Amino acid sequence: MGHDGQLQLYAAVADRLKEAHTRVRALQVPEGVRMALTRKLLVITAAAKHDLAGAERRLTRFSEDLDAGLLPEEDH
Repeated sequence: MGHDGQLQLYAAVADRLKEAHTRVRALQVPEGVRMALTRKLLVITAAAKHDLAGAERRLTRFSEDLDAGLLPEEDH
């Protein structure tokens, strides 16, 4: 992937991460579930620094799970 393509992917992933964080904040779920989802997003964010394409795939899976209502167990 060329430099421009890498920058475009980075910008797209960054926008999608912001959108995912907004969605998680808006969910009407117990705080423990929200924390678990936020933690997953932080892991994806950290992964983007080293493996942008992998982070994009993980973010897609995260969004699909969120769309399907597949939420993690509440943290205690």
